[in-house]
Amino acid sequence: MSQVKVTLMKGLSGRTQNQRLTVKGLGLRRRHHSVTLESTPSVRGMIAKVSHLVKVEEVEG
Repeated sequence: MSQVKVTLMKGLSGRTQNQRLTVKGLGLRRRHHSVTLESTPSVRGMIAKVSHLVKVEEVEG
C-alpha cells in the first residue's frame, strides 16, 4: 500500500479542539515534525480536516 509523509507546518495555538485532536491522531507533535503513514481512507480524511496546517508528500518505494 502507498504511504504519505505528513509534516505539521503551522502551530496549533488558536485552533479548535477538534483540529488539535486530529493532528495528535496523525502522530504529529510540534511544528516541522514529520511522520510517514499508510495512505488509508481514514488517514486521508484526517489529513483533509487539517489540510491548511500540514504538508503532504507521497512516499515512493
